[in-house]
Parts: sequence; structure tokens; C-alpha cells
Amino acid sequence: MWIRLSSVGPGFTMSPGLVLVLVLVLAALSSESSLPEAQTGRKFIIVFPENMAYYYPFTPNNKVWITAMYDETVINIKPHNLTPKTKTIHAGESFIFKTKLELGKFEISEKTLVIDSNKKITVQAVSMKNNSVQSALIIPAEKLSSEYLIPPVPTIPGTNDQSTKDVIERNPFQLLIVSTGQETTVTVKDLATEQVKLNLFAVAKFWVPVKEQSVAVNANKPVAVLLTHPCAIEHSCTCRLLSALLPPARHTKLRFFIPPFLANDKTKLLLSGPSEIKTYDPNSPLVESTGPALLYRPGLLLPLIPETDFASCYLVNKISDTKSFAVITVHKDFTEGVRIITDPPKSPDWEQLKGTEYVSTAVELVEDKNVIWHTSSKMAVYFAGRKNDSLFGNPASIISASPDFRGCPLTPEVLELGEVAGGWKESVKYCKDKNLELISMSEPKFRDHVHRKMVQSKSKRVREVWIGLRRSSLTANWYWLNNKSVNSTNWEAGEPGASHDGQCAVMSLEEKKNFEWRDEDCCKATHPVCYQEADLLPL
Repeated sequence: MWIRLSSVGPGFTMSPGLVLVLVLVLAALSSESSLPEAQTGRKFIIVFPENMAYYYPFTPNNKVWITAMYDETVINIKPHNLTPKTKTIHAGESFIFKTKLELGKFEISEKTLVIDSNKKITVQAVSMKNNSVQSALIIPAEKLSSEYLIPPVPTIPGTNDQSTKDVIERNPFQLLIVSTGQETTVTVKDLATEQVKLNLFAVAKFWVPVKEQSVAVNANKPVAVLLTHPCAIEHSCTCRLLSALLPPARHTKLRFFIPPFLANDKTKLLLSGPSEIKTYDPNSPLVESTGPALLYRPGLLLPLIPETDFASCYLVNKISDTKSFAVITVHKDFTEGVRIITDPPKSPDWEQLKGTEYVSTAVELVEDKNVIWHTSSKMAVYFAGRKNDSLFGNPASIISASPDFRGCPLTPEVLELGEVAGGWKESVKYCKDKNLELISMSEPKFRDHVHRKMVQSKSKRVREVWIGLRRSSLTANWYWLNNKSVNSTNWEAGEPGASHDGQCAVMSLEEKKNFEWRDEDCCKATHPVCYQEADLLPL
């Protein structure tokens, strides 16, 4: 939810000596100051890395899972050198596009898949060949960056401990860098090949040998960066594709919580700042880094979600022919607010992350598409899949960072307190001039929700506000501006009075008075509370 201050509007006068100060006193879990952006967009560029898959030439079974946020979403899919495809879907609907497109042996390639749409969508890619499966949350092109920091790569016995470019399973790790603009110049520091120039939607490959320091990627235009290995040994001479789409560089200290479900005794944490590889310690499931952090275990290479990017609503897809899970990390005091589609998770086994205030659980997914949201707080959610006892996964797609007790807001609700006072009629006009409404609170659950938000905010010297409730001048009956029934009220004792006592309703902002209402003369100078409903994703 947004709570904001208003400027002076027509018909209003400043109350004598009044200075309205609105201070949001929100916990870090719900702070709006560091909200992550939703990972939805209108253009996406996808590459499918080379997948060795047990040394056999199986046909790729790659998929792109596209979900619309709004009705009448027109999606254009443009595979390299193949016929484009157009599809129209509606809010909450998904479309799966299958492709055999896969990068082979190359230094620079144009084998990319470009998706654009007229309205916002979210995209997950799944690379599948026999039992070798990897998945990635695709970052919209408009939210990519020109700067990335790649943490040191792990030493994998049988893979890059004696690496050679002549044998695929003994290759070094690879950086795949995808351009989003013409004449993109990419510089990768501390590697043998330092600079290349790329055309629009082209891909360059850089080898990443085992070394202790992080690798910096810089470009003159935004790019996407993948860290990948086509055939990393998992066990007993069995190899699988490893792949992770990396988040842009962050020059601030970040905290990462490690869900126990994703880790085992072979797990390593790859940190970009300071540049180091740490062994996972279940007694210390929190690491800090001034850049991206990756979780590695045989078969899995996963970008971790920093605490600053926790959000309130995610989309998690169930991948066919695999066991699929949503891995959830949330503050221990807010577990009851978690919802999967419309219901709380059934009998979740919340596990305490030792030394922290957080807990985590893994919930097996039943539905193909799952909106996982929180009624009042923020959390981290990952997708995790299991294929033949091997784990793969990616961060879940953020749809919203603003909690709402009704569902998943594509645009959050707006609760606006004016900083000036006016009559009830002027308050109605003031809100309408801002495409808002003087707030109506016909439902007890919504009223309680507004009260909680008022408690989370603190206003000095403002004791009461106008709400959208008044008497009919014909019948003297009370009515809401939004035409909802007045079947649940919160009047003070002895209120409302007779029809001549007051025709309009004010609400107390004092928690100790339980935000009660009373009737008042409509010409009294009082501050308005304006409101706009959230636009919710269909569940």
C-alpha cells in the first residue's frame, strides 16, 4: 500500500499552525523504501545454454512459461531463424512455448529467443534434455544492467579441476553475455578475452577458470549475463547442465538467508564481495555480500534473494515430469499470512533458521500455476524442482512488493492523507481531482486493515479525518459514497446523534479510541482520507 502526503487543493485552507508530519513506522519486513521492482515486463531475451545431458545426443525439450498480468495481452515470440508466433492471453493465464533452440559450440552466436508483448508479462525458461533440467527466471530487458559482478566459481572434481577446452565435461565455466542493443561493447576484466562487440540480441561466450577473485562485467548498454557449465559432474561420472541467470551488480551490503531445503553437506556459497567461497553451515544460515551471492550444490546453481528484495507476491510454476516445490522464507511472526492461491499452506513444516528471526519451509505444488502471496508482510520464495533426485531451481518471479490482505496487487492500493483541512464536500472533490475517492469502509475486514495501516503510520497533531459516510438529505439514512450497504459500523457510544446533530462522519485517528466514528457538521475543517483500490491479479 502507498501512504502519501497531499498538497494543497482547491477549496481547502491550512489549519492554523498545523503541520502534518506523516512518518511510516513500518518494520523492515514491509518497508516501502527498499521495495524490489516487480519482475514483470514487455520484452525478454532468452538463450538456452548447451546441455550435454549424459553424453548422449538427446533432443532438447526446452520450454518458456509466459504468464499475463492483464487481459488482452498480445505476445510475440521470435525464435532465431524460425517463424514468429503470436498468442493472446488474459490476466492470470499462462502459455507454454516449446522450442529445440540451444546454443552449441560458439564464440559469438545469434541463437536467441526474443519475446515482446503489449502488456506486462512474466517469463520462466526451462532447459530440459533427458534427465538434465535447469530453470531460470528471465529478467525483463528494461530491468537489465550494464554492470555485473560474478563471484568465484567452485572447483568441481572431474569437471574444472583439470579443465580443458577440448573436452566438454572438462570445460571451464562459461559466461554467456546477451546484448539488448546494436553495437554493444562488453568488457570482462581479468579474463583472457577482455572485450567484444555485439550486434542486437547476439551472445558472446567467455571462459571462467577457477580463480579466487570475482569477475567484473561492464558494457556500454544493458546486457543479460548467465554463468553456466554444459556438463558439470554431479556424481559417479554423471554430469548435468548448470546454469544461473545473474542479477545486476549491487554496491551495498546485502543479507542472504539460506533455506535448509536447498542446501546439503556439499553446498557452497559463492560470494562476490568480498570475493570468496564459503561452506554452508546449517548453524549459520545467513551470509553477507556487497554483490550477488549464489548457492552451489552438485546439480544446482541458484542466485539467492537478498533480504532487501523480499516481496509480498510471487508466481511459481509446476514443471511437468518433476516434483515441484515452493520454498518460502518469512519472519517467524508472520507465517500465518502466507497464502498459496487462496489458502494457507497445508501443515507447513516451518524450520527455524538458526541465529535469525526467520523460518523456512518447502511446499510441494499441486497446481500448474501458483500465486504465492502474503496478507501483510514480505518474504522470499524460490521455485525448486526435483528430477531423479537431482535438484534444480530459480528465484520465483516477483509480481508485487506491496502486501494486501485481499490478494496479489499489480498496482497497490493508495491511502492518502491530505495535509490541509476542508469541509466534507470539499474533501470529496479533492479526492476526485486526484482520481481517488473519499474512503468508504463498509466491510469490517477492510476497516481493520485500514486501522492497521493507521497504526503503522504516525501523524502529529491530526486527531480525526473525514470518511465517505454521510446522511441522506431525503431520508436521514446513512450511506457510503461507494454505494455499499451500511451494515457494519464503528460509532462511538451515543453516536450518531439526531439528524440535526451532524450529517457527515469523521473517524478518530487515535488507536486507544479504536478509530471510532461520530457525526459532525459537514462544514467543519477536517483532513480527508482518500483511497484507491488495488488492481489484483486474478487468483
